[in-house]
Amino acid sequence: MSDTDSFIDEVNEEVRRDRLYGYLRRYGWIAILAIVLIVGGAAWSEYQKAQARAQAEALGDAMLAALANDEGVSRVDALEAIDAPDRATGAVLRLLTAAEQADAGRTEDAVATLDAIASDGDVSAIYRQIAQFKSLTLQSDQTPVEDRLLAFESMAQPGNPMRLLAEEQIALIEIAQGKDTEAIARYQAIQEDAEVSSDLQQRALQVIVALGGEPELADDETSDAGTVSGSDN
Repeated sequence: MSDTDSFIDEVNEEVRRDRLYGYLRRYGWIAILAIVLIVGGAAWSEYQKAQARAQAEALGDAMLAALANDEGVSRVDALEAIDAPDRATGAVLRLLTAAEQADAGRTEDAVATLDAIASDGDVSAIYRQIAQFKSLTLQSDQTPVEDRLLAFESMAQPGNPMRLLAEEQIALIEIAQGKDTEAIARYQAIQEDAEVSSDLQQRALQVIVALGGEPELADDETSDAGTVSGSDN
């Protein structure tokens, strides 16, 4: 390489270096701002998570402290004094409050609390449905049977998470009305349902037997029973 070529290369390198420094002086603040925003955003996110965690812990501590009271009325008063940070937590808190109100003998207050949840459009549907179901079960002495039947039948529609529990309540009403055959058939349908819980299935079987019915076990249950019987022999 000649001295001229070497000189040209050095000049080009200096020009590139000067351009780079110029760009840094002119636009370097953008990179600095981007770094500040990224770091600041991460810090703010961590702060929000810490705040949410602290709120959840404080709420849990307050609820546990309220439930630690020996007197039911004191538990209710303590729960009612708690401020929930959001709608979902508030719904859970009110459901718990209603349960304590019912246990303390304040049935009308419990029904009012549950009805308020059931009619709150800002609350998740599952909480509204639970509240409606619990409210109906507390009103067995005040609400006419026909009205309760209509309400439970509307909850027993496909897709409702309280469907099978509503069916159980309808069966209990049928038993109270002396309609044992209808109740047995309904309990049989409940215990054969694919979505039935083990507790509800067991209750259904017990009531069918108590009413003098013959439980019709599913094929898998029959085979399991046969296996157990064979092993016993």
